[in-house]
Amino acid sequence: MVNDDQIKAQVSPFAVRDGEIKKFDGKDGYVSMNQIVHKIDIGHITDIHFAILEIVNDFEFITSRQLYQLLEWKGIDAKSQDKLNNKLDQLVKSKILTRYYFESDEGKGIYRIYCMEKMGKYLLNSKEIDCRWQPSDNTKTVPMIKKRLAGNQTIIAYMRKVKAFDSYIVKPAINDKISGKTFKATGGSVKLTKNQKSIQFVFEVIRREKDWEKRLEDRMKQYKEFYENFVPGDSGFVSMPQLIIVCEDDKHMVECFKEIVTKKLEIQQIKLYFTTDLRQNSESLKDTLIEFILDKENNKYKAQSVELKLLEI
Repeated sequence: MVNDDQIKAQVSPFAVRDGEIKKFDGKDGYVSMNQIVHKIDIGHITDIHFAILEIVNDFEFITSRQLYQLLEWKGIDAKSQDKLNNKLDQLVKSKILTRYYFESDEGKGIYRIYCMEKMGKYLLNSKEIDCRWQPSDNTKTVPMIKKRLAGNQTIIAYMRKVKAFDSYIVKPAINDKISGKTFKATGGSVKLTKNQKSIQFVFEVIRREKDWEKRLEDRMKQYKEFYENFVPGDSGFVSMPQLIIVCEDDKHMVECFKEIVTKKLEIQQIKLYFTTDLRQNSESLKDTLIEFILDKENNKYKAQSVELKLLEI
């Protein structure tokens, strides 16, 4: 598998493209549970297949590369990316998982996305593993799926590259006390611990989808109410978490910041940090966060790297 820092992509694979659609790449037809049980009995479906299922259940949508990295982090030896892909093919052919790819005017996407199928839910439930998957979950839009994939990549980068990494939550629920509504951070969250002191990072992934500016405004209003009324213990956070906006590229960071300032959605209680998908490929994450600072001499904002020793390898 190619290391992150060897990837030479100029555009994030999780950026939204014009006219992009999701195409089914799974298996049609019927597979009975008896057939699957037989495959388990003869050893064609083993513990590693169940480990894959648990990860897909946790992350909802995931690429095979992300799966390989998560298995590796959990200490499960998948041997190689090719061998993992063969196991994924087995799960797709058995309708335990299903598979999609993205297609746009630029052609087919370079990766496949895996998600749960009905048989997968049955197998996890048989092992008393909570699986709340519904068939409608697989109908989510391209931008929604790409937000999840970008969030996965960010969580995995912190897992693998930050010594202080403690734990993660894929879809942390955040309560808005004013409206009484609950929303979920699209990029997940990570907990970092060093010298018995912890901080949590919450990642909000923004994509250039249709009306993305309005979506950003609505979400920032929710975060603003959460932070302005925060007390320890809210939404499971012992202390105020650090919010990080994950953008498609550097230009997009500027566009997002401009929207936030223009709509007066700055959050006074925290410093707002930004990052991009491709920055997660850096060998070290210690200088991958960006803060916009007001230059009082010309009354203009400038982007500035935030070097955090906490993010060292």
